[in-house]
Amino acid sequence: MRIRSRLALASLALCAAIGRPAPAETQAVDVSRSVVRVSATQLRPDLQRPWTHHPQRDVHGSGVVIEGRRILTNAQLVKYASRILVEPDHTGEKLSATVEFLADDVDLAVLKLEDPTFFDAHPPLSRRAGLPAVKDSLLAYGYPLGGDNLAITRGIVSRIEFEEYYYGTMGLRIQVDAAINPGNSGGPALIEDRMIGIVFNRLDESDNIGYIIPNEEIDLFLKDVADGTYDGKPQIIDTMQTAENKALRASLKLPRDVNGMLCRRPARVDGDSGLRPMDVVTAIGDRPIDLAGKVMVEGELRVDYRYLVQKLARDGRVPVKVHRDGAPVDLMLRVTRNPAARKVMPQLMGREPSYLVWGPLAFAASTEDYLNDFGQESTAARWYPYLTFNQNPMIARRGDFPRFDGEQMVVAVALFPHRVSKGYSDPAACVVEAVDGVKVRNLRHLGELLRDAKGERTTITFVDRTSEVFVFDRKEIREAAEEILNENGIRDAWSDDLRDVFRVAN
Repeated sequence: MRIRSRLALASLALCAAIGRPAPAETQAVDVSRSVVRVSATQLRPDLQRPWTHHPQRDVHGSGVVIEGRRILTNAQLVKYASRILVEPDHTGEKLSATVEFLADDVDLAVLKLEDPTFFDAHPPLSRRAGLPAVKDSLLAYGYPLGGDNLAITRGIVSRIEFEEYYYGTMGLRIQVDAAINPGNSGGPALIEDRMIGIVFNRLDESDNIGYIIPNEEIDLFLKDVADGTYDGKPQIIDTMQTAENKALRASLKLPRDVNGMLCRRPARVDGDSGLRPMDVVTAIGDRPIDLAGKVMVEGELRVDYRYLVQKLARDGRVPVKVHRDGAPVDLMLRVTRNPAARKVMPQLMGREPSYLVWGPLAFAASTEDYLNDFGQESTAARWYPYLTFNQNPMIARRGDFPRFDGEQMVVAVALFPHRVSKGYSDPAACVVEAVDGVKVRNLRHLGELLRDAKGERTTITFVDRTSEVFVFDRKEIREAAEEILNENGIRDAWSDDLRDVFRVAN
């Protein structure tokens, strides 16, 4: 899988740990029966050509049997998988599986087997309550590269933090003093034969730094999907900063013994969050926030204050204490679940991209995934200066929430060569502004405007500074549509989610 600049994505895991392999007498037989090899054939969408996919690739990792006759693994291993096979240790047997639930932002997935009798001989692992202590010894089970059999390695707990996983979602993670190699991703880490979590990634620039998703995060995920839907973790999305500077504290009239996080910009996604500009959140629940935005939990563990949101939030609110205009105020602060999916350029999180082909132009709903494609080392040097110079709003509004309900950025992803497009330059990555003068709200709205246009000609404009104006003869577009699709090997002119828009021919 693609390696990020700091963290290697899933399908990596513990192996070659510091110290010797665990003595045979400590390797519980029932543990080995509960750990499986997971093989997946991934068919990822080509976001630059969203009507097709990249060549399929096979990836391998690990999984662990949990309660409910299910298998837990990493989301990155099985996302966009067209086939998933589960193989128990020492059997050679390969069982077909499907994804039941997937949480891309916390890198967790639940698999369901076609043959549930497998679980009669492969029991779930017992999960240890609470967090381990720093310096606790642990064993990691899984299937790293270098062999076919189950591998068992040793490491220690180095630290526990509340940090970002993916797409802005934060969670607890356990750092372990062990090497990381491909294959153990999704495999369990155990202390005294009880699972403390599963392996998910590594720090790319360093040796012997690996990370485990702890049971607390796993339990939150399983509780979330118990109703059949993954809603995501509750998060504070107001823009905050520390309130450490002496002059800043004086302007806020903060007492010497009061610390906390300053609200610079309140959120407005789900209505008023409850905070005002220059409010200082001094405590979450009854836990005071220090100068660095940390709180003390579970003895000597000191973590980011946002950790308490996932423990205390109820019905979309979390209790906080606020210093406002020189006086303390108690608030029920609004929190947001899965904010990455609510942004004007959301994360796909395993979904297929939405697209529309109209004549020689192909359009797509812009996503964070799409913009990330331009950030790869091979293309960033060429594309980012162009996007910036062109004042492309995808750059300026990256991370923004919609300004109105249903807002999407719609981008042109291709201009196909054809007689009807002669004389026009490719507007690739340009953001659509309007059709016949009507502002485009989202990709569905674009489809409706193109479908319902009545004039002899249709005009399409773009927001970008140097983009051209496109004017097409509607009759010529109708006559050329099938030819353009066939010439470019496009089976469907629109993604499944837009099929109902074009029940009437465009």
